[in-house]
Amino acid sequence: MPADSDLVSRMRALLTATGNITEMKMFGGIAFMLNGNMLASSSKRGLMLRVGKDQAPLALTHPGTHQVEMRGRPMEGYIRVDPAGLDDNGLREWLELATAFVKTLPAKTSKRKAKRAK
Repeated sequence: MPADSDLVSRMRALLTATGNITEMKMFGGIAFMLNGNMLASSSKRGLMLRVGKDQAPLALTHPGTHQVEMRGRPMEGYIRVDPAGLDDNGLREWLELATAFVKTLPAKTSKRKAKRAK
C-alpha cells in the first residue's frame, strides 16, 4: 500500500526540528528514522509508531489504536493509529511520544557489507 502523502507531509513538517531525521520506504509506506532508529511510519493503514514496551499498554487505551502485528506476530513496543481522527494536535502528541522513546535508544551507524573474498 502506498503511503498517505498528506500524512507524510504533515509528519515531515512536525519532525523538521527533531534532529537527525531520515526517511526510507519501509512497512508499506514511508518510515521516519531518528539517528538510524525507526520512529514512525505512514501508510494507507495509518500511523505506525515506536513507543516502547513500557508505553505501549497505555497508548493502546486510546481510541483508534492497535497493536502492530507482522506475519501474525505482535511487534512489542509498536502501535498503529487509525488515519481517521489524526488531527494536527493528535499527530504532534503521538510523534512526541515516539520521539521521547526513540531518543533513549543508541544511535545506529550505517553498516557496510563486507566484500566477499574470491
